[in-house]
Amino acid sequence: MTDDSTQGIHATIGIDRGEFTLDMSLTVAPGEVVAVLGPNGAGKSTLLRGLVGLTPIDRGSIRLDDVVVDDPDADVLIEPAKRRIGVVFQEYRLFPHLTVEDNVAFGLRSAGFGKQAAQVASQEWIDRLELAALRARKPGELSGGQAQRVALARALATKPRALLLDEPLSALDIATRQDVRTHLSGHLRQFAGPTVLVTHDPLDALVLADRVVVLEGGRVTQEGTTHEVAQRPSTPYVASVMGLNLLRGKALAGIVQLDDGGELQAPDASTVGPVLVAIRPAAISLHAHRPEGSARNVWQGVVDNIQPVGDRVRVSVSASPSVVVDVTRSAVVELGLVRDTSVWLSTKATELEVYAG
Repeated sequence: MTDDSTQGIHATIGIDRGEFTLDMSLTVAPGEVVAVLGPNGAGKSTLLRGLVGLTPIDRGSIRLDDVVVDDPDADVLIEPAKRRIGVVFQEYRLFPHLTVEDNVAFGLRSAGFGKQAAQVASQEWIDRLELAALRARKPGELSGGQAQRVALARALATKPRALLLDEPLSALDIATRQDVRTHLSGHLRQFAGPTVLVTHDPLDALVLADRVVVLEGGRVTQEGTTHEVAQRPSTPYVASVMGLNLLRGKALAGIVQLDDGGELQAPDASTVGPVLVAIRPAAISLHAHRPEGSARNVWQGVVDNIQPVGDRVRVSVSASPSVVVDVTRSAVVELGLVRDTSVWLSTKATELEVYAG
């Protein structure tokens, strides 16, 4: 009987590269999709290279199911080709002279399958990823989304122990990305093994992953379900990519005294002591004059910057606390917002997400 606790990815990774050090642990269960989210230079590519075997680790160990593939203390290092990890690179790396069918079968041919046997074995994923009608085409005749499906089918056809995706949507234009992201989510659910998605795009993490691991400066700064990370960020980077304001302070008797000045009323907050306060930019209102109404939190500030974001406008306001606020384009005109404009801000206490920090 198989012990489920031994299945999937279990890794403790230490890699030293000059002045940069990656030190982290990662566990991914069978059938689970974990997104590793982080800014450029966080160590995402180093992690991926370590898991694949392109960069041997300096400390720790990597286990795939019940097989240890890298453990420097035990003098174990299994080469990439024998780790049985399927990889989808951000450029897809399809062979331009091969058809879709031959591209999908390539991994199997490399593993020693004859041409006919490889084509038969790859047929399952050609059908499951809806590529049968494209089988005779070459990569130059495919759209970005089609090419991605071919790369995914090639990775899955070899029956890998684990699947790694390196920025899988970055090569697509914005108009295509949303549709392909939705379809990719469905395809990933068909893979029974563990999947690691490396990305800097929070939407990829939120739509595709079950759990998010945030990597900053070679260290894990936060991990949890996509909902937990999106609702309760623990660092300014996470708050920024999730589109939230993040403030630090101390809570007592329903009042949060902020570290950078000012205070916020949060009477329903149950946490006492050091806290983080997350506020959605759309939950803050801007006013030309001090507002009257039910909002418990009202303060004054000065506009620092104005930037269009989709169909809204993001306004950075220097104040105590300093925040970013999302408003409509018509509100910018009505309030006469330009840099150095004095404004009043307000938000309801119920809009504050207050938690231990």
